Amino acid sequence: MNATTATTRATEIVLPGVVEPDGLHVQVRDLPAPAEGQVVLRMEATGVSFAEQQMRLGKYYDQPAFPFVPGYDVVGTVVGIGPGVDRDLRGHRFAVVTKIGGWASHLIVEAADLVPVPDGVDSAAAETVAVNGVTAWQMMYRTAKVERGDTIVVLGANGGVGSTLVQLARHAGIKVIGTASERHHDAVRELGAIPVDYRDPNMYDRIRELAPEGVDAVFDHVGGPGVHESWKLVRRGGALVNYGSAATKDEQGNAMLPVLKNFGQLALWNLLPNGKRAGFYNFWAGKRFRTAAFRARLAEDLTQVLRLVEAGALKPQIAARIPLSEAGAALALAESRTVLGKVVIVPEP
Repeated sequence: MNATTATTRATEIVLPGVVEPDGLHVQVRDLPAPAEGQVVLRMEATGVSFAEQQMRLGKYYDQPAFPFVPGYDVVGTVVGIGPGVDRDLRGHRFAVVTKIGGWASHLIVEAADLVPVPDGVDSAAAETVAVNGVTAWQMMYRTAKVERGDTIVVLGANGGVGSTLVQLARHAGIKVIGTASERHHDAVRELGAIPVDYRDPNMYDRIRELAPEGVDAVFDHVGGPGVHESWKLVRRGGALVNYGSAATKDEQGNAMLPVLKNFGQLALWNLLPNGKRAGFYNFWAGKRFRTAAFRARLAEDLTQVLRLVEAGALKPQIAARIPLSEAGAALALAESRTVLGKVVIVPEP
């Protein structure tokens, strides 16, 4: 197996500290040769998720010290291989979840983390379902365990994870009530959900009118005080899945306090004898202590999602395609809360 020894020059977007989106830096550096079990990936598409928005504020759990290169997931082509790596990987496209480092023209990743992208799936389309698709799939089938004929509520049905959740659920024969701003209601209907305006002060009453007997699952990325209302929507035997704290994104102070409050509240609800379940979805659960099992689960679930994309059953919602050098504009657009789907960062023209 011929390892790569040639130098690869990478353009990277650096988050230098707590800055506005236009405060990102661009740096160019030579990557080291890939080590044992590693490959060099040429980025074809990366994107902006809620995680990078929190990282910009220094509020994402377990983020590294500033400065660093953000980028939670990436789709790219293998252009270099390290010792011990199958050389047949070279020239093929893969998706990989990186947590950081994806906002770069080239990056080094572990070969064991690569998930093949079908030839018929566009790189930007694949990128939109890397983290978002796995998150939606695992919350539905591994956490909430929803089934055909169920009714669910998706908060933020126009977002990256939300729009994927809606489509996966509708494909599985599940009724969906989705919250979104009124300007996105037509698009949410097209995805297959019944839209409810999240700005309506009586939003939860509107949902109860649509599902007077309660729902089988609520997927709540908002957290904060509203999580209590989400819990009330769940019928006996159902589940509340909390996977974020968007409501407290801009609050000052310790970033973990809102999340810890959610943990505590969810744990208390699970002690109640009402047959309902509440939990916090953690994408990285098991990564540290059961790495092989984590990788296998992620690859299995992402492969399922990519097959649905290839078959046309799942249509990734791409809000915009923005060149890497304009990553600040991509971040600002994602944070504007005006888009449907995910903002994707692509190579320079």
